Amino acid sequence: MNKMTKPSQELDTVSKMSTEQSSRRNFFKRAAVYSASAVAATSVLSPVKLNAADDPAIVEEKPWGTKLGDPVTKNLYGMPSEYEHNNSRRYTKLLSSGNYQASIAMCPIHESMGIVTPNGLFFNRDHGGVAHIDPNQHRLMIHGLVEKPLVLTMDQLKRYPSVSRTHFIECPANGGPEWRGPQFNSVQFSMGMMSCAEWTGVYLKTILKDLGLKPKARWMLAEGADNSHMGRTIPIDKVLDDAMVVWGQNGEALRPEQGYPIRLLVPGWEGNLCVKWLNRLEFASEPFYAKEETAKYTALKPDGKAIQHFYSLEVNSIITSPCPEKPWTDLKKGDLVEIEGLAWSGMGTVEGVDISLDGGKNWTEASLKGLVLPKCWTRFSFMHKYDGKPLILASRARDDGSFSSKKMTESVFSSHSRPASYLR
Repeated sequence: MNKMTKPSQELDTVSKMSTEQSSRRNFFKRAAVYSASAVAATSVLSPVKLNAADDPAIVEEKPWGTKLGDPVTKNLYGMPSEYEHNNSRRYTKLLSSGNYQASIAMCPIHESMGIVTPNGLFFNRDHGGVAHIDPNQHRLMIHGLVEKPLVLTMDQLKRYPSVSRTHFIECPANGGPEWRGPQFNSVQFSMGMMSCAEWTGVYLKTILKDLGLKPKARWMLAEGADNSHMGRTIPIDKVLDDAMVVWGQNGEALRPEQGYPIRLLVPGWEGNLCVKWLNRLEFASEPFYAKEETAKYTALKPDGKAIQHFYSLEVNSIITSPCPEKPWTDLKKGDLVEIEGLAWSGMGTVEGVDISLDGGKNWTEASLKGLVLPKCWTRFSFMHKYDGKPLILASRARDDGSFSSKKMTESVFSSHSRPASYLR
């Protein structure tokens, strides 16, 4: 039998409901005030004309609103809008050895959103052209100083437990076009030899736990199946840390230019170590001194000797907006503008980014936006109220290992000139 509600309980309930309704009203009032202030702030960025006489596009009937669109059968693999034709990888003869099989196509980082690069825009560096490999005929051989050498088909490889991790890949020559001084008035051509993606595959330590490493194994040679047979030597500590064999990128199979059907991923280290079209892993007690780590990818010292086997990529940052490709236009004194860019570190997680408006004399901390992950792109933002004076923009980043970026990305801006962007 249900108990009757006492009058005091009814009063308590009514009082509670009244309090809740009052709280809701106050919440919506605060939200309305916040929304109004947000509109006021953003309207400074880009005032919108609401008068049809000033902007007929507000009321005009458009062709796409008067007829049926394409059927679902037209593009069964999604394509970008035809109006986004400028958002693409780009190349230059200045970075080619005479042919485009051994060359690079750079990522439009100034157009990137978030921290993940679409597969069709991911930068591409090849040494012998893009190989088109039948996965049914491809094998991965693992041998040398292992207890149980074996050859894996792609189906057998994918039986191992998989993981997905988001990491950037950067060519060690990134920024190279500017090393001798400004050559390109372009962020894409200056710093476009990097991208970031979610990778799916298996940790090498998982496979090696199954095979067993011999005690003397200290180095691993990774070799590709393409025309160049790209080979790099990697120390065993890194192999057993976070190195992966990957077959997926951003939720789909690797593209041919990214090493389909499998590639090596060595997070935070030079991109050339992430061998594409991977078909062989050999373990030994000494480095292999492959062609790519003797004739190439070395650092020449003043005494004529070369440094070999240096791998990790230091913390760095780049301002992507404003930039030569996306300059500030029609700014007036008092306008609120966003300075935005990317920071990354191969040694850990980006901890903070500072922005300078005067070429490095004074610094202010920027905000980190979105996910902040180790060995991954991190997006930063700084809101600035434009005072009409020329700016020399610079960024610097630091990671959780207390490393600070030495390079500064500068964008020179004034209300009467187009920004120039370069590295110092």
